[in-house]
Amino acid sequence: MNAVRSTSLLSLLLIVAGSANAQPAIDLPALIECRQSVSEFAALAPIANDPLKAVALGWRPLPQGNLFMAEYMLNTPISVFGHSADHIAMAGGTVIAILDMPDPRPLAKQLDLETGYDAPDKFMAGRELVSRDVNDAKTGEALIESIILGVSTVKSHPGKTLAGCTYSLDLPAEEETPAAPIGPTDSPNQLPAAAPNVQTPTPPAA
Repeated sequence: MNAVRSTSLLSLLLIVAGSANAQPAIDLPALIECRQSVSEFAALAPIANDPLKAVALGWRPLPQGNLFMAEYMLNTPISVFGHSADHIAMAGGTVIAILDMPDPRPLAKQLDLETGYDAPDKFMAGRELVSRDVNDAKTGEALIESIILGVSTVKSHPGKTLAGCTYSLDLPAEEETPAAPIGPTDSPNQLPAAAPNVQTPTPPAA
């Protein structure tokens, strides 16, 4: 996804969350499994900005093992993708479960994902589930809502598989141009070049 097209997701989340009169209920498994929308994902913004709100939900903030994501241990495990998970993380527009799964490939195959990068020290696979035109409720500006399911690994969490969903709103591109391939990276804002029509969620950095 072209970074030039992306709006500031954090600003968007703060606007949406700030306009709500009450904290909406959060269906964490549904968010991780890409069964929600950007507006529902916005409910996570206050949690990311206030650890006390996470504690109130039964999420215990963990020391940052990765500078690019906020990690939490759940008091009550959840079930995602057919696996039990009590360790989750958020990174920008991505919410993931951190699973005790050394090999991510079986899960990627189970979810019918396209492999974007596969090496001994790095794996990334994903699939865009939703791409639809929406309009900003306040400005009427035309945007594209994108929801991407992904599985990856990250060096900061050896022996673990990161599985979850990336939610974003993008400005329509005036002209689509092929993205230049880049090397493997653990930055949450850069992805290895994927096969045509393959999109992967932004993985955290090591």
